[in-house]
Formats: sequence, structure tokens, C-alpha cells
Amino acid sequence: MTEPYDRSRWQRDEGEDASETDAATRQAALEPDELDDARENVFDGWPSSEDVSAYARRPGERPAVLEDTQIEPAPEPFATPPEQEGVAAEPSAPPGEQAGEQAREQAAERGEGEVEEADEEGPPLDAVEEAEPVALVDPDAASHEHAPGELEVPPGFNVLEGAPDGTRRAVGVVVSRFNGEITSRLLESALEQLERSGVARSAITVMPVPGAFELPIGAMALARTRRFACIVALGCVVRGDTPHFDYVAGEAASGLQLAALETGVPVAFGVLTLDRASQAESRIGKGAEAVRTALEMADLFSHLRAAAAR
Repeated sequence: MTEPYDRSRWQRDEGEDASETDAATRQAALEPDELDDARENVFDGWPSSEDVSAYARRPGERPAVLEDTQIEPAPEPFATPPEQEGVAAEPSAPPGEQAGEQAREQAAERGEGEVEEADEEGPPLDAVEEAEPVALVDPDAASHEHAPGELEVPPGFNVLEGAPDGTRRAVGVVVSRFNGEITSRLLESALEQLERSGVARSAITVMPVPGAFELPIGAMALARTRRFACIVALGCVVRGDTPHFDYVAGEAASGLQLAALETGVPVAFGVLTLDRASQAESRIGKGAEAVRTALEMADLFSHLRAAAAR
């Protein structure tokens, strides 16, 4: 039976036959002399690897194969230039003397007098002005990261705005006992602000909790009683050598926000997040600031409910 037509096999067979035919043709076409020339080693006369190794081992000697090649040895590092025949090498003058000699030659060409030699010793140490010390930024100073100024709303719009008024309002204060030296002062600042804002002592409830991590659940518990117009959360977290700071500070912030969102009661963030305890001195006023924020939001919500009822 006839085998199926295989074009690739045919091309392969044809190619092998053609390559063998071409090789035989070229072999026959070469004359005997040309064949000998073709077989001649084209590398005859080149230095062998042994000759090159011998030359590398003896820089001052060269094998016979390299006699016709002019190879200059590499200059030694920092080598002085060779002296010219009949000319003695003069010692080079220092750069300062060379500059002075050039200046005198130029002055002589212009017809001027001798140029005074520059004082090589330089100005006296007393004449050098000392640089003024650069004032370093005090890390405990007031922050410069906030832009000053008040919000300006263009006229012609309905504006709902609250004021830090504590009249006839009850306020809950949740405060952390951890870092008590700092949180006690934060609480004192907050209570003074509540009194200035018109909140009666009988309308203030203070609830201490173990630490800043417990502030959110304490704030949510106070808000769910529906007895307080606003909640003030006070605490302090100081950075240490472990990631404890990041977890506690972050969870305290997000938890307090969640308490406000779920209950609808304003919760003011009065938690200090410090790199070191000494930074608290200039930030004790954050307690009073948190009180003003909470009272303003409570008053704003009161206006909003009244506007919605109309």
C-alpha cells in the first residue's frame, strides 16, 4: 500500500541529499594545492598559551615569538616622568609659590612693581567669624501644623451652627486611669470648662475606666442611657518600644467614633497620643477643648431637631 504523502519528510530528505551533493561538489572542485592550503592551520605562528604564561611570569623577558611585537610595560603607579637627556629635573615648587611667581611675571610684563607676596598663613583665627547657632524647633512647643483663621460662610445661605452652651444639659465624662498623672490634669481642665460653660455639677457624671482601650465601650454605655446630651472621652497613650501604642491609640479613636455613630450622641475625642510624656505639658488644654467640641455638637443637634420639626 502506498504510504501517505508527507511533505515535511520529503523536504527533510531532499535537504539532506542536497547538502551531501553540495559538499561533494565543493570537495571535488578544490584543487590539491588549495586543499592543502585550506587544511593549513590558520593559527600557525601565533604565541601559544605557554608562551603567554611565560611572558606574564617574567615581565622583563619576552619569548622569541613576540620579538617583533613592541610591547611597553605598564607604568608603575605614581611613577615620576623620566628625565630628558642633558636636562636635570627641577623640584616642583608648592602651588602657592607657583601662583606668586606667575603673578610677579605678569606684573613685570605690564611694567608694574613687584607684587606683594600673599600671606600663606591665612587670616588669624580671631578674625574668623563664628557661625550663629541655628535655633532648633522645640518639640514641646505649640504645633504649627494647623492653619489659623476662622471659617467664613458666604451670606445668603441657611446656616445651622451650635455654640458651647451647657445650660440645661447633662454631660458624661469617661476618663482613663492609666497615665493618671496626665489624665487627672485633663479631667481638671475639662471640669473647669464645663463649669464656665454653664453645666451644673449635678448634671456631670464622671466614669473612670482602666485605660484608653476601654474608653469606647464606656462612652457607648453612657450614650445608650439617653441621659446625656454629649460624652467627653479623656485619656493618654504614650509611645513605647513596642507596637502597643499603635493598637491602643488606633482602636480608641475608631471605637469612640463608632460609639457616636451608633448612638447618635456626640462623643468628643480628648485622648492625648504622645511620643513621650513631656509633651503632655503643653496639651493639657485638650480636656477643655474636648468639652467645647462636645457641647457645640450637642447644641447643633438641638437646633437641627428644632429645624426639622418646623
